[in-house]
Amino acid sequence: MDDAKTGTVPAQVDNVIPTAASLPAVIPPGTPKQPRRQRRTLALSLALLLFGGMAGGYWWWHSRPSLPPGVAYGNGRLEADEVDIDTKFAGRILKLYADEGDLVKARQVVAVMDTSDLKAQQQQYEQVTREAQRTLDQAKDNYAQQQAVVRFDQQEVDRTTYLVPHGYATQETLDQQRQALASAIAALNADAAAIAGAEHAVAAATHQVEYYQVNIADNSLAAPKNGPIEYRVANVGEVLPAGGKVFTMLDASYVYMDIYLPTAEAGRVRIGSDARIVLDAYPGHVIPAKVVFVANQAQFTPKTVETREERDKLMFRIRVRIDPDRLKGRERMVRAGLPGDAYVLTAPSAAWPESLRPSQPAAGPQ
Repeated sequence: MDDAKTGTVPAQVDNVIPTAASLPAVIPPGTPKQPRRQRRTLALSLALLLFGGMAGGYWWWHSRPSLPPGVAYGNGRLEADEVDIDTKFAGRILKLYADEGDLVKARQVVAVMDTSDLKAQQQQYEQVTREAQRTLDQAKDNYAQQQAVVRFDQQEVDRTTYLVPHGYATQETLDQQRQALASAIAALNADAAAIAGAEHAVAAATHQVEYYQVNIADNSLAAPKNGPIEYRVANVGEVLPAGGKVFTMLDASYVYMDIYLPTAEAGRVRIGSDARIVLDAYPGHVIPAKVVFVANQAQFTPKTVETREERDKLMFRIRVRIDPDRLKGRERMVRAGLPGDAYVLTAPSAAWPESLRPSQPAAGPQ
């Protein structure tokens, strides 16, 4: 009998629907487990980083000294004013007497420029000065001789003036003597003018000699302050223009740290307020300082923001400077860029905690 008529299903139909075991292995076994392992590793790493950050923040917060009311805190870097040692005139570097890291004193010569051309011009004007001096000496001699002539002619005129009324001399003789006296006086005046001209020539030549002496001296570059040489920019033999930089040094008498305080604290800070600096490299050493600058404009927010919430975010720059007397004798220890903390008194009645008492100068790095 026909299967279609009887409604029976052929035996081959059992193989038409595939089973899970008969499916091809398109996705390799174990692949779904790998992303889960990576996620667990990533989560563990993030947890460790978060825990480490929290632990570091907790240590940093509790390692700070306990601050009483009236003491503000900020962090920054120790800085010293940089001073450039430049050339006044264009020229070639002849000698260098300092290098990076050397401690120099004020007015100490650190470099010399080639001044052979200036010395030649100085010698030229020295010769001009000597010639002008000889001319002046000759003019003075001529003046002295002419003074004698004038005195003699004046005596002759006086005698003849007395004799003419008594008939012992003629009027013609008197007129001739008066003419000779006038000529002698004119010559004396000319000699006086020659002396004045020679004196001006000597003065002009002398000024030129002094001018070249000053220029030659200015080609010996000296340190303007006490402090270490930070950079050497040029070397021997280099030709520099006027104002060319040779060295950059640090002014060891002006060492400071800039910090930023919020509006509430910066508004109570005054110039001259007492301050303390503690460097990360020397955490046990407290350096006394003074506030020398308080910014009159805030930073970190737009100038047009006037809401109370935004004003609370304003930060003002405060500069605290180490006492220059404390730095004397310790110029070699001045280093720029050292990070640290600065503490400022915001109330005149506030007192420093024991942990911020100034250390003895001999115990510290300054």
